Parts: sequence; structure tokens; C-alpha cells
Amino acid sequence: MVDIRHRVGITTDPHRVYDALATSKGLAQWWTTDVEGDAAPGETLRFFFGGPDASASFEVVEQDPAGRVQWRCVGGPEDWVGTDVVFDIRTSGEETVLQFAHANWREPTEFMGHCSTKWAYFLLGLKSGLEGGTFTAYPDEVKISSWG
Repeated sequence: MVDIRHRVGITTDPHRVYDALATSKGLAQWWTTDVEGDAAPGETLRFFFGGPDASASFEVVEQDPAGRVQWRCVGGPEDWVGTDVVFDIRTSGEETVLQFAHANWREPTEFMGHCSTKWAYFLLGLKSGLEGGTFTAYPDEVKISSWG
């Protein structure tokens, strides 16, 4: 199994980072504006990227206000199903550190490389928005290739 991993330092309160990751409203600011479902553990969130065929569904596995959000992909791109998305939040000096993993891919693929770049882009948009700049959620993000 292989993982996508990113680390981003954000100059804001860790509770603001948590709220951006643990609520539908927060997620719609920085990943995709079209989010459905309940963000509570045991519930399912569905994210849309231009239509029902371009979507992903995640079971909410864990939400800990002390610093962790975890999802398991239950529908969407074949390469994603069964993978886990984990956000770990901690304070380090003057910043809040967000450690991100999209874990347990079966193998490294070209699509995984695309997703790694897109995750980095969206996480930097999260940082920007929380620091007073602009969020860059789909559909207003930069398209990195013909895949989106």
C-alpha cells in the first residue's frame, strides 16, 4: 500500500482548521462547493466535482476536536475505494500544523500522481483562506491537466 502525504503550516487557531475539515460548510469552502451528507462519525459525506459521475463518497470514521478527522472512501474513483483520508492537526510554535494523508492506495498510478498534486493545491487553498486570503474550492480551482 502507498500513501499521498502532505504537511502544511497554517497561521490560525487549530479549532478553525478543525472546523474547516469536520463540517460540510467548512469542506465546501476549500475542496468542492458541492457537498452533501452529515459529517458525524458513522455518517457519509458525498463530494461532487461537476456531476454524479464525478463524485466521491466517504464514511466518516473519526472526528476528534483535539486534532483528527478520518474518512474511508466507499464510492467514487475505483483507485480511491477502500482508501483512507486522514487529517491530523497539532500546534507547533506560532502555527497550526496540518498533516494530511490519502492512505492505502493499492499501487502508485498516474492518477495517484494527479491526485497528489490536486490535494496539495486544495490544501494550499485551505491555508490561504484560513489566513485571510482566498479559498480555491472546485469549480474555481486551477485546472492542472485535461483531468481537471
